[in-house]
Amino acid sequence: MKKHIFNAGPAILPDEVLQRASESVVEYDGSDMSLLTISHRGKEFEKILEESRQMVKDLLGVPNEYDVLFLQGGASMQFCMVPYNLLDDGKTASYIDTGSWANKAIKEAKFFGNVNVVASSEDDGYTYIPKDYTISDKSQYLHITTNNTIYGTQFHQEPNTYIPLVADMSSDLFSRRIDPSEFDLIYAGAQKNLGPAGVTLVITKKDIGNRVKRDIPTMLDYQTHIDKGSAFNTPPVFAIYVCYLTLQWLRDNGGIKAMEETNKQKAATLYEEIDKNPLFKGVAHQDDRSYMNATFVINEPGLEATFLKEAEQEGFSGLKGHRSVGGFRASLYNALPIEEVTALGRFILDSCYLRVGLLEVIVPLFFQALLKIQYSINGSHISK
Repeated sequence: MKKHIFNAGPAILPDEVLQRASESVVEYDGSDMSLLTISHRGKEFEKILEESRQMVKDLLGVPNEYDVLFLQGGASMQFCMVPYNLLDDGKTASYIDTGSWANKAIKEAKFFGNVNVVASSEDDGYTYIPKDYTISDKSQYLHITTNNTIYGTQFHQEPNTYIPLVADMSSDLFSRRIDPSEFDLIYAGAQKNLGPAGVTLVITKKDIGNRVKRDIPTMLDYQTHIDKGSAFNTPPVFAIYVCYLTLQWLRDNGGIKAMEETNKQKAATLYEEIDKNPLFKGVAHQDDRSYMNATFVINEPGLEATFLKEAEQEGFSGLKGHRSVGGFRASLYNALPIEEVTALGRFILDSCYLRVGLLEVIVPLFFQALLKIQYSINGSHISK
């Protein structure tokens, strides 16, 4: 039975990437050696690392005054490294609180200085992106989490600010076009749209060092990794190689523009099915819905476990919502084919037919269609 992989992370990767990566474990590129045994100082890996950096720059349009780093420790390490390098003792950093991951970043920042939470969506269960807030120009930086995997919300436009902007883009980097020049630093755990867990991508201005007066431990100093080209210590060779293959796949399949168009189409397909279905409802406010993680609940809570069991039986993997919020979550990362989303939509519709009844589904859809036709006719009369 075919598996439909909707896991939130580690997430689905392209089949061709998995195939080439698995082959490299036995023998890498005719070298008569496994990729796992090549030297991280050797010419083979230096080529992988340099070409990966360049592909990141080319795909995202990263300016020359930025560097691309491949680090370890996940986004969770960046929660600490960002304030360690950017927030002076006694100074203030601003954060926008949009959920669990933003909260974790805020907690770490408080070890290094003052934190001003300029806005939060906690009042409504993190189901929207705050938009009405003021950012003090005395803050040393503003930190945002661009996509929230747990709650299914996403910044569709970054804040307009004159202070340095830092972004955790772990779950939507490479899924949509961005302007890297708007940020001083971007970080992302690889395990969504880039590669396996174990490597973290950082895009940072080259002058990020020496912004604070404190001494910083060598491994936690961005300048160390800029100076050493991401190879101060032994880098995660295999994880970076899988990123290298994924970047090639992105480049060869239309780049970020093509990914963004497909991701929007996938999200629209699934949200439309959820919205018209009387058995289910979306969680996030419609204007702030994520293109990467669609969250929804069932209107009969007693059926949640049954729905998940049936989904597993039909090959749908990873639909269970995060343990902190429950419900369901379908992650629509780059490598997920749109056919998988269509299949999920059919399954959701079939579940409704089974439990609500065919007439209760068809009749509302019929009247919705009539309203659309009437609106279209009235609109054409107005335009004339």
